Amino acid sequence: MTETLSAPDLDRTPGQAFAAEITPWQNPDGLVMHFDKHLPAAFPLFASRPRYPVRHLLKTATVPDAPATFVHEPPRGALGAAGTSYRTTPEAAFAPRLAQTPLTDLVARVPVPAGLLDHPELLAQFIDFRVLVRLSVVENQSLLTGTADGSIVGLLNLPGARRTDSPLDMERAIIQTAAEVEETGGSCDGIVAHPFAYWEMVRTGLLSRLQVAGITVSRTRMIPRDRILMGDFKAAFTLLLPGVAHIKLLRGAGGDVIEASSRIGLAVHLPQHLMTLSWAADDE
Repeated sequence: MTETLSAPDLDRTPGQAFAAEITPWQNPDGLVMHFDKHLPAAFPLFASRPRYPVRHLLKTATVPDAPATFVHEPPRGALGAAGTSYRTTPEAAFAPRLAQTPLTDLVARVPVPAGLLDHPELLAQFIDFRVLVRLSVVENQSLLTGTADGSIVGLLNLPGARRTDSPLDMERAIIQTAAEVEETGGSCDGIVAHPFAYWEMVRTGLLSRLQVAGITVSRTRMIPRDRILMGDFKAAFTLLLPGVAHIKLLRGAGGDVIEASSRIGLAVHLPQHLMTLSWAADDE
């Protein structure tokens, strides 16, 4: 029978807590350890380098482990350009209502190298640096393109979000779209870009100028190279965290597997604060 434990409330990483309980002869059927923290955020290298996951752009809320109720505020009718009085702004015609979203489990499974269970220190590093980073990739994918169970639709497919195909080069298209985001009353505070687009921003100096303007850029391979996601992420979304997570050793004839799982939900308040941008090829 798989042994089940709760992680002690100690100053240890998830990998260290799990590895301390593993001995192959005492856990012949496996081990599952439950955590009350969000495991993707526990990846150690997030603390020492500014590579931001999509999660970093969103505000977060600790919630009970149950479907969450929130305020959803879509526009009433078509969006138009803002006028110079509140009555003529798009947000004057937003239609707030209560909505509910389920929670869903992010899961990443990684094969365990033969013999690793005999080395607890190496096992801890393997979980903290290799398994948790894979769970963060799953989280990026889930937030951008949705989950298989439909609990999260995905920001790239979000009903009510806006899309624009700009004839401008990337830099001018981003600047124009940032202003367009703010036509709905938000502040453009975030961008999700593929690493190829991100490093082009570094090359041109655009990244530094965006930082001065208060825009955080998240880079991930989970978005197409020719798309950029821009918006007021903090106002538009809340990442819901019930504090339900586990790390599990799955034992089998085909080899051991470490499974990491963390439960999340996504509350979508203002989908119109989000824009997907495509742009013309930059001039050589």
